[in-house]
Amino acid sequence: MFNQIVRFWRRKDTGDYAGAGVDELLKKIDKNRLPGHIAIIMDGNGRWALRRGLTRSYGHRAGVESLRDVVKICSELGIGVLTLYAFSTENWKRPQEEVNVLMDLLVEYLYKEIEELYQNGVRVHPIGRLAELPTSARKAIDMAVQYTRDNKGLTLNLALNYGGRNEIVDAVRAIATKFANGSLNIEQIGEKAISDHLYTVGQPDPDLLIRPSGDLRISNFLLWQLAYTEFWFSSVMWPDFRRIHILRALVDYQQRERRFGGLKKRTNNL
Repeated sequence: MFNQIVRFWRRKDTGDYAGAGVDELLKKIDKNRLPGHIAIIMDGNGRWALRRGLTRSYGHRAGVESLRDVVKICSELGIGVLTLYAFSTENWKRPQEEVNVLMDLLVEYLYKEIEELYQNGVRVHPIGRLAELPTSARKAIDMAVQYTRDNKGLTLNLALNYGGRNEIVDAVRAIATKFANGSLNIEQIGEKAISDHLYTVGQPDPDLLIRPSGDLRISNFLLWQLAYTEFWFSSVMWPDFRRIHILRALVDYQQRERRFGGLKKRTNNL
């Protein structure tokens, strides 16, 4: 059984479309069946660098180019929401030098790319416990949010100091506070109430989760929102991840039938 799972996973990068170019893949995609929300765990920067005899910091810097390309293709395709797992609550455990590099790259990216993001209609929306980020990072985030707040194109969720369990804890605390002060009664507490108190309130749940780098786990990412999300794994490290890989994921996604717990649709002759 395990070998079957591994073969299925590897097929994601070795299917009939693996040798296709960007233009050919674009022709295969039905623009009317695109996911409304794509979530990506940007993983593999450190391993990419170490395999080349470089420090992990070089991998993080190389990964910024992938970020640019992925945001651009999602914007061009008309994807509604793109959520990028940029810095987790667990990432604070890394060496301070590496954490500093990640924060500096965030600031650099936002100031350098903000004009292009604005011109492309992208709206920057950070999610996570932002108050715990360094001052320079918070200032850059605030700038990006204010500068792009009226844009109507792609919503770019940057998950920063983000943890899926913390998000649920924060939602429960907010609901408990409203219950305690009488603004919410017990009958009103259900799935919608929880969704309405998550960082992604008002957004559709992800239709597609993409994880590069070969790992097969979700790493405390969007735990509530991923209930019926389609997963697509790739062995490609994030610094090598480009629009062609997004297109491969989309072609594969459109070959699946999403039943949300129901049964496969029957044809008239069955």
